[in-house]
Amino acid sequence: MIKYKKRKKGRITMKFKDFKYERPNIEAFVEEIKKLLDVIGSDVSVEKESEAIKAIFDLNDEMDSMITLVSIRNSLNTQDEFYEKEQEFFDNYIPELQQYQHIFSQKILLSKNRKELENIFGELMFKQAELAMKTFEPKIIPLLQQENKLSTEYSKLLASAKIEFEGGVYNLSQMGPFLQNLNRDIRHRAQLKVSEFFANNEEQLDRIYDEMVKVRTTIAHELGYENYVQLGYDRLGRTDYDYRDVKKYRDQIYHDLVPVVKELKARLAKRIGIENPKSYDLSLSFLTGNPTPKGDRAWQVDVAKKMYDEMSKETSEFFNFMLEKDLLDLDSIPGKAGGGYCTYIPKYRTPFIFANFNGTSHDVDVLTHEAGHAFQVYSSRDNYPSYRWPTYEAAEIHSMSMEFLAWPWIDGFFKEDTEKYKFYHLDSSISFLPYGVSVDEFQHEIYENPNMTPEERKATWRKIEKKYLPFKDYDDDKFMEKGTFWYRQGHIFSSPFYYIDYTLAQVLAFQYWVKSRENHEEAFASYLELCRLGGSKSFVELIKAVELNNPFEEGTVLKVIKPIKAYLDSVDDEKL
Repeated sequence: MIKYKKRKKGRITMKFKDFKYERPNIEAFVEEIKKLLDVIGSDVSVEKESEAIKAIFDLNDEMDSMITLVSIRNSLNTQDEFYEKEQEFFDNYIPELQQYQHIFSQKILLSKNRKELENIFGELMFKQAELAMKTFEPKIIPLLQQENKLSTEYSKLLASAKIEFEGGVYNLSQMGPFLQNLNRDIRHRAQLKVSEFFANNEEQLDRIYDEMVKVRTTIAHELGYENYVQLGYDRLGRTDYDYRDVKKYRDQIYHDLVPVVKELKARLAKRIGIENPKSYDLSLSFLTGNPTPKGDRAWQVDVAKKMYDEMSKETSEFFNFMLEKDLLDLDSIPGKAGGGYCTYIPKYRTPFIFANFNGTSHDVDVLTHEAGHAFQVYSSRDNYPSYRWPTYEAAEIHSMSMEFLAWPWIDGFFKEDTEKYKFYHLDSSISFLPYGVSVDEFQHEIYENPNMTPEERKATWRKIEKKYLPFKDYDDDKFMEKGTFWYRQGHIFSSPFYYIDYTLAQVLAFQYWVKSRENHEEAFASYLELCRLGGSKSFVELIKAVELNNPFEEGTVLKVIKPIKAYLDSVDDEKL
């Protein structure tokens, strides 16, 4: 039912650099899509209607491929004027093109052949269409254009960072190793230097975010929503839970997990010999230094190749395909956008992995994490377009679970640091959850009270931070103490309400950690099934299909954390 038989298949022979970008002819695209839309919902057979739907999929795939190529090449070099202009072009046109998706949704929902079409394409596509109908009307196009421009402005601002430190000039990602340095003075000064960059741009960041909140609130009101909260959920395609379920989940994290994390931070203080650790101490986990990969980027890729060759025939085929086509860009260089991501180029049927290696264990985490995303979409690339990717919260299950499925091979990356890494990986994964829900609670507060001043927003962040991260003491960093850490969390600016998805997925990925330790082969088989399902089921239905425990159900967090805490308690971390 979910397989997309129409798309031409065949082996892609060219490398990423040869993937051709050509600015689409918008007028021709609109003319063609209008013709096809005239067929859908008209008095035609289900065969003709389904063919028109598949033709629209092909047309959209072509457009999406050009949009994605621009996005990738713009993020690879934010100073490339050509791709900067092309990104501006799409920032302007994408909202206009959304109206045709809106018409498409409207027509399939009203089709006389709807029942038969649901049998062909699956019911979820129609549920998603119902949400799409609520989240767009042509009148909001100028507002969406404004929102896109603000998001690009934020990314460009952060990518512009040139921080002078210890005789060098670094971007934000490259400052990471200094924040984990064994020398406390270096860690302290590095934090202050990073804060200085944000302080120097405070006015601009406040303006960008204030405009974002206001434009999103206006969009919500224009579409008949009380505020942006439910619109944000609907935009993310959440069909089987709402903000009340998320609040119950956050409460579980607060009651069942925050005490565990406080305990872990107390162990950290003892381990590094600092009685009252400050925020700049929290990134250091061991006096012997944090675990690090024992080679450069090329060496790590070689280790990953060996791992994926041995993990399964499916992962071997996938990773070798990625290497042959140069579909990984991992070095951190000036002008490159920050962060890491995986995306998909439909025309070439290829995932693409983007990252910023900096010599820390995060390199291995981001490689396995983004490879999880890439393997998932590679495994479901023959699905109908809307089912290639799961919804956001489900997509993160594949990436975070891959981090844990890599454990039997992790000694290849970390050698003598392997046990240290395993402790660090679990410790940091658990410790991330309270921060993740802080980001979510903050956004609920912001969009429920959109007229907050910038100072009120900062005070709100610090209040929530103290609730979930009571151990975070910023010492003399007055800029962070007033509540500005959220400036560096790009999801708050560009993908509102997305960040909770990482935490939900983490709770599910922990279940794969447990399964893998019991029987790695069975755990991988379940994971492979999840990857192949893609987005053909909603979040709750996906986790039911592979028999994982639902994070929204009371007691799930406590149950999942129990074996992990037992593992961490069994480790004499002061010897690591």
